[in-house]
Amino acid sequence: MTEKNYNQRRACALAGIDPRVYRRRSTRPADAELRERLKELSSERRRFGYRRLHLLLGREGWKVNWKKLYRIYREEGLSVRKRGGRKRAIGTRAPMAFPQGPNQRWSLDFVSDSLSDGRRFRVLCVIDDFSRECLAAVVDTSLSGQRVARELDNIARTRGYPCMVVSDNGTELTSNAILKWQEDRKVEWHYIAPGKPMQNGFVESFNGRLRDECLNEHLFANLRHARELIAAWRDDYNHHRPHTSLDGLTPWEYHQRSVEDQTQNRAN
Repeated sequence: MTEKNYNQRRACALAGIDPRVYRRRSTRPADAELRERLKELSSERRRFGYRRLHLLLGREGWKVNWKKLYRIYREEGLSVRKRGGRKRAIGTRAPMAFPQGPNQRWSLDFVSDSLSDGRRFRVLCVIDDFSRECLAAVVDTSLSGQRVARELDNIARTRGYPCMVVSDNGTELTSNAILKWQEDRKVEWHYIAPGKPMQNGFVESFNGRLRDECLNEHLFANLRHARELIAAWRDDYNHHRPHTSLDGLTPWEYHQRSVEDQTQNRAN
Protein backbone atom coordinates (compact mmCIF):
# COMPACT_ATOMS: atom_id res chain seq x y z
CA MET A 1 0.00 0.00 0.00
CA THR A 2 2.93 2.32 0.80
CA GLU A 3 4.97 1.38 -2.26
CA LYS A 4 2.08 1.96 -4.72
CA ASN A 5 0.92 5.05 -2.84
CA TYR A 6 -2.61 3.61 -2.62
CA ASN A 7 -4.98 4.86 0.01
CA GLN A 8 -6.50 2.38 2.41
CA ARG A 9 -9.84 2.08 0.61
CA ARG A 10 -8.15 1.46 -2.77
CA ALA A 11 -5.77 -1.15 -1.32
CA CYS A 12 -8.61 -3.00 0.41
CA ALA A 13 -10.66 -3.01 -2.81
CA LEU A 14 -7.77 -4.54 -4.76
CA ALA A 15 -7.20 -7.15 -2.04
CA GLY A 16 -10.92 -7.93 -1.73
CA ILE A 17 -11.03 -6.93 1.95
CA ASP A 18 -13.82 -4.95 3.57
CA PRO A 19 -12.23 -1.76 5.01
CA ARG A 20 -14.25 -2.19 8.18
CA VAL A 21 -12.64 -5.56 8.73
CA TYR A 22 -9.18 -4.14 8.08
CA ARG A 23 -9.68 -1.32 10.58
CA ARG A 24 -11.35 -3.50 13.23
CA ARG A 25 -9.57 -3.82 16.55
CA SER A 26 -10.40 -6.72 18.80
CA THR A 27 -12.26 -5.80 21.98
CA ARG A 28 -11.54 -9.14 23.60
CA PRO A 29 -9.37 -8.88 26.72
CA ALA A 30 -5.77 -9.99 26.44
CA ASP A 31 -5.04 -13.53 27.60
CA ALA A 32 -1.61 -12.77 29.06
CA GLU A 33 -2.75 -12.85 32.70
CA LEU A 34 -4.86 -15.96 32.13
CA ARG A 35 -1.98 -17.73 30.40
CA GLU A 36 0.39 -16.83 33.21
CA ARG A 37 -1.99 -18.06 35.92
CA LEU A 38 -2.72 -21.25 33.97
CA LYS A 39 1.01 -21.95 33.72
CA GLU A 40 1.44 -21.28 37.45
CA LEU A 41 -1.36 -23.70 38.36
CA SER A 42 -0.06 -26.29 35.92
CA SER A 43 3.37 -26.01 37.52
CA GLU A 44 1.88 -26.43 41.01
CA ARG A 45 -0.40 -29.30 39.91
CA ARG A 46 1.77 -31.09 37.40
CA ARG A 47 -0.56 -34.07 37.01
CA PHE A 48 -3.79 -32.07 36.61
CA GLY A 49 -5.40 -31.94 33.17
CA TYR A 50 -7.20 -28.96 31.66
CA ARG A 51 -10.63 -29.93 33.07
CA ARG A 52 -9.45 -29.86 36.67
CA LEU A 53 -7.39 -26.70 36.06
CA HIS A 54 -10.55 -25.11 34.62
CA LEU A 55 -12.36 -25.88 37.89
CA LEU A 56 -9.54 -24.37 39.95
CA LEU A 57 -9.54 -21.19 37.84
CA GLY A 58 -13.32 -20.94 38.26
CA ARG A 59 -12.88 -21.09 42.02
CA GLU A 60 -10.49 -18.15 41.78
CA GLY A 61 -13.09 -16.09 39.91
CA TRP A 62 -11.87 -16.52 36.32
CA LYS A 63 -14.71 -16.51 33.77
CA VAL A 64 -13.34 -18.50 30.85
CA ASN A 65 -14.95 -20.96 28.45
CA TRP A 66 -13.44 -24.42 28.76
CA LYS A 67 -12.86 -24.60 24.98
CA LYS A 68 -10.80 -21.42 25.09
CA LEU A 69 -8.90 -22.72 28.09
CA TYR A 70 -8.20 -25.99 26.29
CA ARG A 71 -6.83 -24.03 23.28
CA ILE A 72 -4.49 -22.01 25.52
CA TYR A 73 -3.59 -25.17 27.42
CA ARG A 74 -2.48 -26.84 24.18
CA GLU A 75 -0.72 -23.74 22.85
CA GLU A 76 1.34 -23.47 26.04
CA GLY A 77 2.31 -27.14 25.82
CA LEU A 78 0.84 -28.01 29.21
CA SER A 79 -0.67 -31.39 28.30
CA VAL A 80 -0.03 -34.06 30.92
CA ARG A 81 2.34 -36.67 29.64
CA LYS A 82 1.00 -40.18 30.09
CA ARG A 83 3.13 -42.53 32.12
CA GLY A 84 3.74 -46.07 30.97
CA GLY A 85 2.33 -48.82 33.15
CA ARG A 86 1.84 -52.53 33.40
CA LYS A 87 -1.26 -54.19 32.01
CA ARG A 88 -4.00 -54.92 34.50
CA ALA A 89 -6.60 -57.61 34.42
CA ILE A 90 -10.01 -56.31 33.36
CA GLY A 91 -13.04 -57.72 35.13
CA THR A 92 -16.70 -56.90 35.48
CA ARG A 93 -17.79 -54.92 38.53
CA ALA A 94 -19.27 -56.96 41.33
CA PRO A 95 -23.06 -56.51 41.69
CA MET A 96 -23.05 -54.10 44.63
CA ALA A 97 -25.55 -51.29 45.05
CA PHE A 98 -24.03 -47.83 44.76
CA PRO A 99 -23.86 -46.17 48.21
CA GLN A 100 -26.42 -43.41 48.74
CA GLY A 101 -24.62 -41.63 51.57
CA PRO A 102 -21.36 -41.38 53.51
CA ASN A 103 -20.19 -44.33 55.60
CA GLN A 104 -22.30 -46.90 53.79
CA ARG A 105 -19.34 -48.55 52.07
CA TRP A 106 -15.58 -48.30 52.52
CA SER A 107 -12.98 -49.68 50.12
CA LEU A 108 -9.42 -50.49 51.06
CA ASP A 109 -6.25 -51.62 49.36
CA PHE A 110 -2.47 -51.45 49.63
CA VAL A 111 0.05 -49.48 47.56
CA SER A 112 3.77 -50.25 47.65
CA ASP A 113 6.76 -47.97 47.09
CA SER A 114 10.38 -47.64 48.20
CA LEU A 115 12.56 -45.20 50.13
CA SER A 116 15.70 -43.62 48.68
CA ASP A 117 17.81 -46.36 50.29
CA GLY A 118 15.78 -49.08 48.56
CA ARG A 119 13.74 -50.21 51.56
CA ARG A 120 10.14 -51.03 50.68
CA PHE A 121 7.11 -49.60 52.43
CA ARG A 122 3.35 -49.95 52.02
CA VAL A 123 0.40 -47.59 52.24
CA LEU A 124 -2.98 -48.81 53.51
CA CYS A 125 -5.60 -46.70 51.71
CA VAL A 126 -9.18 -46.55 52.99
CA ILE A 127 -11.80 -44.74 50.88
CA ASP A 128 -15.44 -43.80 51.44
CA ASP A 129 -16.99 -44.92 48.14
CA PHE A 130 -19.76 -42.30 48.30
CA SER A 131 -17.76 -39.12 48.97
CA ARG A 132 -14.39 -40.44 47.67
CA GLU A 133 -12.79 -39.19 50.88
CA CYS A 134 -9.52 -40.81 51.83
CA LEU A 135 -10.27 -41.86 55.40
CA ALA A 136 -6.74 -43.11 56.03
CA ALA A 137 -3.39 -43.49 54.28
CA VAL A 138 -1.33 -45.49 56.75
CA VAL A 139 2.38 -45.73 55.88
CA ASP A 140 4.63 -48.45 57.32
CA THR A 141 7.09 -51.15 56.33
CA SER A 142 4.71 -53.87 57.54
CA LEU A 143 0.91 -53.85 57.80
CA SER A 144 -0.53 -57.03 59.28
CA GLY A 145 -4.17 -58.01 59.58
CA GLN A 146 -4.13 -56.95 63.26
CA ARG A 147 -2.75 -53.53 62.26
CA VAL A 148 -5.44 -53.13 59.59
CA ALA A 149 -8.14 -53.95 62.19
CA ARG A 150 -6.72 -51.32 64.58
CA GLU A 151 -6.63 -48.66 61.87
CA LEU A 152 -10.26 -49.36 60.92
CA ASP A 153 -11.23 -48.95 64.57
CA ASN A 154 -9.32 -45.65 64.66
CA ILE A 155 -11.36 -44.35 61.73
CA ALA A 156 -14.61 -45.56 63.30
CA ARG A 157 -13.98 -43.53 66.47
CA THR A 158 -14.84 -40.38 64.52
CA ARG A 159 -16.86 -41.76 61.60
CA GLY A 160 -18.69 -44.73 63.02
CA TYR A 161 -18.53 -48.17 61.41
CA PRO A 162 -19.55 -48.68 57.78
CA CYS A 163 -22.27 -51.02 56.56
CA MET A 164 -19.81 -52.76 54.22
CA VAL A 165 -16.09 -52.97 53.50
CA VAL A 166 -14.77 -54.01 50.06
CA SER A 167 -11.29 -55.41 49.45
CA ASP A 168 -9.33 -58.03 47.56
CA ASN A 169 -8.56 -61.37 49.18
CA GLY A 170 -4.94 -60.69 50.10
CA THR A 171 -3.32 -62.51 53.02
CA GLU A 172 -3.71 -59.64 55.51
CA LEU A 173 -7.37 -59.10 54.63
CA THR A 174 -8.37 -62.76 54.99
CA SER A 175 -6.47 -63.26 58.25
CA ASN A 176 -8.09 -64.43 61.48
CA ALA A 177 -7.74 -60.90 62.87
CA ILE A 178 -9.86 -59.45 60.07
CA LEU A 179 -12.40 -62.28 60.18
CA LYS A 180 -12.83 -61.70 63.91
CA TRP A 181 -13.11 -57.93 63.35
CA GLN A 182 -15.93 -58.47 60.84
CA GLU A 183 -17.82 -60.69 63.25
CA ASP A 184 -17.31 -58.53 66.33
CA ARG A 185 -18.19 -55.24 64.57
CA LYS A 186 -21.13 -56.73 62.61
CA VAL A 187 -19.73 -55.27 59.37
CA GLU A 188 -20.31 -57.04 56.04
CA TRP A 189 -17.04 -57.64 54.17
CA HIS A 190 -17.17 -58.13 50.41
CA TYR A 191 -14.17 -59.80 48.74
CA ILE A 192 -13.77 -59.12 45.03
CA ALA A 193 -12.98 -61.91 42.56
CA PRO A 194 -9.26 -62.80 42.29
CA GLY A 195 -7.50 -60.93 39.49
CA LYS A 196 -10.38 -58.44 39.06
CA PRO A 197 -9.11 -55.19 40.68
CA MET A 198 -11.69 -53.03 38.93
CA GLN A 199 -14.41 -54.67 41.02
CA ASN A 200 -12.89 -52.40 43.66
CA GLY A 201 -12.75 -49.48 41.26
CA PHE A 202 -13.01 -46.55 43.69
CA VAL A 203 -9.91 -47.40 45.68
CA GLU A 204 -8.09 -48.54 42.53
CA SER A 205 -8.72 -45.12 41.00
CA PHE A 206 -7.51 -43.45 44.19
CA ASN A 207 -4.36 -45.60 44.19
CA GLY A 208 -3.61 -44.40 40.67
CA ARG A 209 -3.94 -40.75 41.70
CA LEU A 210 -1.80 -41.33 44.81
CA ARG A 211 0.96 -42.93 42.77
CA ASP A 212 0.79 -40.46 39.89
CA GLU A 213 0.54 -37.24 41.92
CA CYS A 214 2.53 -38.12 45.03
CA LEU A 215 4.61 -41.31 45.05
CA ASN A 216 6.07 -40.79 41.58
CA GLU A 217 6.71 -37.10 42.27
CA HIS A 218 8.88 -37.51 45.38
CA LEU A 219 12.00 -39.28 46.56
CA PHE A 220 11.42 -40.30 50.18
CA ALA A 221 14.48 -40.03 52.43
CA ASN A 222 12.98 -42.12 55.23
CA LEU A 223 9.69 -43.43 56.59
CA ARG A 224 8.95 -40.20 58.49
CA HIS A 225 9.47 -38.18 55.33
CA ALA A 226 7.11 -40.46 53.40
CA ARG A 227 4.44 -40.15 56.09
CA GLU A 228 4.65 -36.35 56.12
CA LEU A 229 4.40 -35.95 52.34
CA ILE A 230 1.64 -38.54 51.92
CA ALA A 231 -0.35 -36.97 54.78
CA ALA A 232 -0.03 -33.54 53.15
CA TRP A 233 -1.15 -34.93 49.79
CA ARG A 234 -4.11 -36.70 51.45
CA ASP A 235 -5.22 -33.43 53.08
CA ASP A 236 -4.99 -31.64 49.74
CA TYR A 237 -6.89 -34.47 48.02
CA ASN A 238 -9.73 -34.35 50.55
CA HIS A 239 -10.08 -30.58 50.97
CA HIS A 240 -8.73 -28.83 47.85
CA ARG A 241 -8.79 -31.22 44.88
CA PRO A 242 -12.01 -30.86 42.84
CA HIS A 243 -13.53 -34.02 41.37
CA THR A 244 -15.52 -33.96 38.13
CA SER A 245 -17.49 -37.01 39.36
CA LEU A 246 -18.55 -35.00 42.44
CA ASP A 247 -19.97 -32.01 40.53
CA GLY A 248 -16.64 -30.20 40.79
CA LEU A 249 -16.61 -30.41 44.60
CA THR A 250 -13.88 -31.76 46.83
CA PRO A 251 -14.60 -35.00 48.73
CA TRP A 252 -15.03 -33.05 51.99
CA GLU A 253 -17.43 -30.57 50.37
CA TYR A 254 -19.43 -33.41 48.84
CA HIS A 255 -19.61 -35.17 52.21
CA GLN A 256 -20.78 -31.97 53.93
CA ARG A 257 -23.43 -31.32 51.28
CA SER A 258 -24.79 -34.84 51.73
CA VAL A 259 -24.95 -34.42 55.53
CA GLU A 260 -26.76 -31.08 55.15
CA ASP A 261 -29.25 -32.60 52.67
CA GLN A 262 -29.98 -35.50 55.03
CA THR A 263 -30.48 -33.09 57.95
CA GLN A 264 -32.84 -30.95 55.91
CA ASN A 265 -34.83 -33.98 54.75
CA ARG A 266 -35.25 -35.20 58.33
CA ALA A 267 -36.39 -31.71 59.39
CA ASN A 268 -39.03 -31.72 56.65
